[in-house]
Amino acid sequence: GEDVKPFTPEKTKEIVMSLQQPAVFCNMVGDWPALHWNAKYLSAVLDGKTIQFRLGLRMVDLVPQFETRCNYVKATLEEFLAWSCGQPSCLSGPFSCYEYSKYWAYADYKYIASMFEDKPEIFQDIRWSDFGFPGRSGKESTLWIGSEGANTPCHLDSYGCNLVLQVQGRKRWHLFPPGDTSFLYPTRIPYEESSIFSKVNVANPDLKRFPEFRNTTAHVVTLSPGQVLLVPRHWWHYVESIDPITVSINSWIELDADHEARVEEAITRMLVCAIKSAENPSAEDLWLNPTEVEATSHEINLQYLNKAVSTYFKCQKASVPEQACSSSTGAEQRRSASCKRKREVGCEPEGCRVLTHEFGFSTFKAEKLQKIPFGPHLIQVLPQPQETSSMGAVAFESDSRDLLHENEGGHFGKLHCTRKQLVMSNDCETPAHQMDSDGSPNASQTALSTNDLLDCLVNPRVINLVARLLLERTGV
Repeated sequence: GEDVKPFTPEKTKEIVMSLQQPAVFCNMVGDWPALHWNAKYLSAVLDGKTIQFRLGLRMVDLVPQFETRCNYVKATLEEFLAWSCGQPSCLSGPFSCYEYSKYWAYADYKYIASMFEDKPEIFQDIRWSDFGFPGRSGKESTLWIGSEGANTPCHLDSYGCNLVLQVQGRKRWHLFPPGDTSFLYPTRIPYEESSIFSKVNVANPDLKRFPEFRNTTAHVVTLSPGQVLLVPRHWWHYVESIDPITVSINSWIELDADHEARVEEAITRMLVCAIKSAENPSAEDLWLNPTEVEATSHEINLQYLNKAVSTYFKCQKASVPEQACSSSTGAEQRRSASCKRKREVGCEPEGCRVLTHEFGFSTFKAEKLQKIPFGPHLIQVLPQPQETSSMGAVAFESDSRDLLHENEGGHFGKLHCTRKQLVMSNDCETPAHQMDSDGSPNASQTALSTNDLLDCLVNPRVINLVARLLLERTGV
């Protein structure tokens, strides 16, 4: 029958937890009420409630448009829709300083739990239980609403894997495997917990400055409404809206490897905050991403590090995956898991379940990989041909009719709290302070800066080594 989904929840979960390449699920969400969540519908539901939009320039240059380089306004979805349609009413509204032909707007990382806290029934419109995660709904999901051109700088998430439902419009995803990390020149400036950014503007790479980018292997897919993209752990991604209005919903799925990642994140935060607080604060040094809450004290960071280490060893010693480390109810665990940048590590997701004993990466055998049911309902996101520029006009479409062989022209979320915006420039046609893509001083400044040292010190390879040494010391 039409209501029968191509995969059972159990099979879907097995695929999600084991597949180490991006793929698109088709025909899995046809009965989800959330498919009706277009911007016009959401505007009616929010009924005049204002949300924050990030505005960036459509002009493409060699520097990534990090969030520290964007402007911000608070507006209703109704005002956003009027602006995106060029209606005269927006001439005096919050978007009045931003010409639509020059700017894009993005309401990203919007927590459905906080956006619709007075309408909890709407959480059930999203049914991640169909993917094998019972109880996970809109309450553990994040909403993204953007105009054409809205984009997220290339980055990887330290925690979990990602399921993304496209609701309205299309988004083009450029994904790079974990093995390409060194070719993408990773940086932690601007700093944001669990987000490792690339210094390269992959939409317009500066190959003189970043020559190794030529060695990357881009996997490009255009996600259409009704499709769900799986972004595996540590896959880099640059995402851009290619239709006038786009709406997406995502949820980060916790993994057993997150425990070690949290130790690495604790070390990184401790070092970044300590070193940056040691120098005189400067309005021109926008090292903290606006989506971060604030710089925390050394004492708090040390407590976070000790909790992360303790949790790591607690879960390593767990003999009964589902019970040994449980310290909260199932609902509380899911809320913790939905917070990609959650620092209260005392709440271990899914009872510290050691997923490698079940569907984890380490026990997933080659013969099982061959049995992954690729086809019209599960489409591989294939690498681009070597002769094609990684950001050129050719993209593989996630269309179930062609299995991605047709060429086309062309953060468990952040903490549920109000963000202290470090950049709130409302000057017309004046973008926020622009810093170099690696957070370093201007080329004319030859002396090494704090950022130069910090960028090297918190390089992911260095932090990984420090974390392993620290765990080895603690485990003795």
